[in-house]
Amino acid sequence: MRILPCGDEALLVEVAGLTEAEALYARLRRIAPVGIIQLVPAARTVLVAFDPAATDARRLSAALLRAAGAQPGTSGPTPSSGPTPSSGPAPQAGPDPSSGPALQAGPPLDRDVVTIPVRYDGPDLAEVARLSGLTPAQVVDRHVRGRHRVAFCGFAPGFAYIAGLDPALRVPRRDSPRTRVPAGAVAIADEFSGVYPRTSPGGWRLIGHTDLRVFDPDREPPAVLAPGTRVRFIADADAIADAARSMS
Repeated sequence: MRILPCGDEALLVEVAGLTEAEALYARLRRIAPVGIIQLVPAARTVLVAFDPAATDARRLSAALLRAAGAQPGTSGPTPSSGPTPSSGPAPQAGPDPSSGPALQAGPPLDRDVVTIPVRYDGPDLAEVARLSGLTPAQVVDRHVRGRHRVAFCGFAPGFAYIAGLDPALRVPRRDSPRTRVPAGAVAIADEFSGVYPRTSPGGWRLIGHTDLRVFDPDREPPAVLAPGTRVRFIADADAIADAARSMS
């Protein structure tokens, strides 16, 4: 792993991949090192914001290394020794993240399971079935049986990258993104599922739709799907009934 400065009050921890980033985020939430005020996970990083009145970059770096089970000397530069990631190329000091000690995935964070009822009638469902060599019904079955969890958020407020997708359903993004994806669209791409929180452009494969509002700025908290949240997709009973009636 590598620890890089990110301004005067944050450190960016680079790790080998998604599994390691999830494990580090979960561990830091549990042990809560002194001075940390915010954690922002991503696909292979965790941004750690801290209160400079409670700790400093050097002490926090040591705490992060202990949390990751890393050996001394695997950290990157201190905040005064190079540019921040946003101001230029990443400093080359320190080993590549893939060469550091591997973090083992821990159990999910202790959060309630968010159940998302889905009408599996998306315009890309048949294409996903073709690409995966499955029938549409098998695509739905594998999606609802997945052990899903929110890995991180991004792209738009309330948009969660939900990991745990069945490997058979890992299909690429569309070659040509749509200019308009409706709010509530349930989509998959690569190793993730997602629910579009509002109407926006998007290139993921749309397999269904939910009426669950995953983001509401007037609600506290606004986002239903925070990192670490376990997610359960279920086939909407009304949609199943409609499909059965249409086949009778």
